[in-house]
This record gives sequence, structure tokens and C-alpha cells, in this order.
Amino acid sequence: MDNTEIEKYIADFPLETQEKLQLVRKTIKEAAPEATEKISYAIPTFDLYGNLVHFAGYQNHIGFYPGNGGIETFKAEISEYKSAKGSVQFPLNKPLPLDLISRITKFRVIQNLEKAKLKSKKKINT
Repeated sequence: MDNTEIEKYIADFPLETQEKLQLVRKTIKEAAPEATEKISYAIPTFDLYGNLVHFAGYQNHIGFYPGNGGIETFKAEISEYKSAKGSVQFPLNKPLPLDLISRITKFRVIQNLEKAKLKSKKKINT
């Protein structure tokens, strides 16, 4: 697993943003230790039987992309942030909700593991 690309991605941001991106990355790694890292859609991505979550830096926020299931399940908790179907924006001028990021990531791990089990059952039955 080569994390050089993610390090390069993070290094392109101002120091304060780099620190927040590294915090998000560390939080995701701890919540999904078996996931691998890669760049996908030109942003850091964690993969576990398919894309798990993505994150990205911007001028005024950190984007977190747990997919529609992650957003829908935690809709009430992310309501204070700007969000869309599969994404949420955490403003750089506020503390990152690391516990929320961790819980959403763990939820996505369960989703991806269940999806992988279903796929393997289909292969066995065919």
C-alpha cells in the first residue's frame, strides 16, 4: 500500500488545513483499520470491498464523502453542516466532529462487509 499520493495531496494545503486533513485520515484509519488507502476521484479514499469513504480539503472546509447511506443514517447529526446526497462539509473554522466521522466510517464498514457477504453468497449459489 503506497500512501505517498495521499501525503502529496495533503502537503498541497496550508499547514492548518494539513493538520485537519491528517486528523480526519487518522480518525478514519482507526475506525476502519482493515481498509486500504488510495486516491480515487482525485481525492484520498479508503477502500474496503469497494469505496468506503473519501475526504478532501478545500479553501473553507473539509469534505467528507461517506456515500448516501452514511449521510442518510446520520442526517440529524450532520444537519448543522452543509450536506448533499453523499457528502458533508466541515468548516475549517470550527472543530472537526471526529467522533461523528468515526461513527459514520464504522457504519460504512458494516455496510461494505454486508455487501461483500451478499456478493460472495451470489457467487456460491451460481
